[in-house]
Amino acid sequence: MGGLSSRFLRRQGVRVPEEPGAAREEEAVAGEAEVPVEQEEEREEDRPTTSHGVRKRKTSPEGPLAKTLGHKRCKDKSLPIYEALFLRGEGSDVQIRALGEEWNLHRVYLCQSGYFASMFSGAWRETNMDTIELQMPDRNIDTQALHEALGSLYRNAVAIPPSRVVAILATASMLQLDELILQCEEIMKERISAQTVCSYFYAADSYGLQNIRAICFQWLLDNLMPHCSEELLREISLDLMKELTASSDLLVMEVEMDVYTTLKKWMFLQLHPTWKGSRRALLQDADSCFARYKREREGAPFLESEQGRPFVSAFQQLRLAYIICDLPSARVIDQDALIPASWLTPVYKEQWLALLQAEQTRELGPMNIYVSDIQGNSMRCGGQLHRDEQRSWRWAGFNFGWDLVVCYANRRIIFRRSALNKSCGLGVSLLWQRKVAFRLRVTSLNRVGRVIFRKDTGYQMLSLGKDEELEVVNLENQDVVFPIYVTCNFLYHPRERSIAHSEGPCTSPEN
Repeated sequence: MGGLSSRFLRRQGVRVPEEPGAAREEEAVAGEAEVPVEQEEEREEDRPTTSHGVRKRKTSPEGPLAKTLGHKRCKDKSLPIYEALFLRGEGSDVQIRALGEEWNLHRVYLCQSGYFASMFSGAWRETNMDTIELQMPDRNIDTQALHEALGSLYRNAVAIPPSRVVAILATASMLQLDELILQCEEIMKERISAQTVCSYFYAADSYGLQNIRAICFQWLLDNLMPHCSEELLREISLDLMKELTASSDLLVMEVEMDVYTTLKKWMFLQLHPTWKGSRRALLQDADSCFARYKREREGAPFLESEQGRPFVSAFQQLRLAYIICDLPSARVIDQDALIPASWLTPVYKEQWLALLQAEQTRELGPMNIYVSDIQGNSMRCGGQLHRDEQRSWRWAGFNFGWDLVVCYANRRIIFRRSALNKSCGLGVSLLWQRKVAFRLRVTSLNRVGRVIFRKDTGYQMLSLGKDEELEVVNLENQDVVFPIYVTCNFLYHPRERSIAHSEGPCTSPEN
């Protein structure tokens, strides 16, 4: 899977007919007008917010578009038309009123908008009206965004600060301004960060920018757990959190228990949106809060309470089978009393039978495991390598009869089945091989969370005898920037079962 990146492309406006009387003024000042075409570093006041609303940027007395970001300039012959016809309203044949403001405009220019073209050409009440009142049902649309969107019909280029992109996108979508929508899309691609990702995701979801939605979602999969902050958690809606925690592509730090911890902090912040404190204090305050709920409800599970029920769908995405295999994690789950016993009891039974199957039979497991079987059932685990130095580790909770050690050395990642029965969770069986499906990813992120390197093995079958090892990833001659995140999905099938999915099977690497 490649890095998610893009470059800023300036979108030219649609050429429109000249309004009678505008040509002479254009000739008088042709060559003197300039418009921004390339953005430089963003100023403090232009940084976008993470809320669903959009913070207004300060403007000069000359108008909302007069003061923009620092920029390079080139000559633009459309500026005299913009100033004479749009700003001063010369030769206007229709007045637009909305949001307490009015604009004296021209039908020939407005018809570049699909919204106005339909209005003026159909059997609508407004078709022949001189004054048109516009209703704005979308709360993302404000006066400045409407001014900039209408003004874009009179000029070739518009400078859009990232802090204004959601409002302008909302307005462009309502007015059906395709070129302006494309320009907003390019800016959003370049400016995704912890401060913008949620507002961009919701906007892309609302206005049909599926590419932007996918990029924002992938950013969240990569950054939710490594760089989890209270500001970001507050912005994540229930539906979005449900979608994130259900994904096998979630970059998990350590093990599945850390997904539970993230959900617990997120739920606390949704219940207490005004909470303020340090990142370290967040989990402590969340634990104290839910312990108080537990005492008040005499131990009844929080997710069965009136306050907890809205969060059930997110917690149902947890892969509990990989949490209860670790004793400290199982104790925390029991102590928190967030999750109902009716969820946990069948999971305990299933995992106990799976362990017995692994320990007391000599079945290797199925010859083929289909990818669709792994997506929603695999164990998610990961870790971070801060420097290019030798290191080895185990992931607690994954065993099923063999001690799998992960080693990083000489820019290679190796799986090794150890013959030493060290303290690593469940007992180690060296009597026969185990067959496991796995997928390993190596990811490197820049300072704003964008992927700058990714290597993905895809899903493969792993079968190791005692003391055998397998080189999984070779990073030699790869442009890897540390720190890197190593994440893996594991799925052990103790017995053959019927496959009802059409996706292709996993491949088996050569030892």
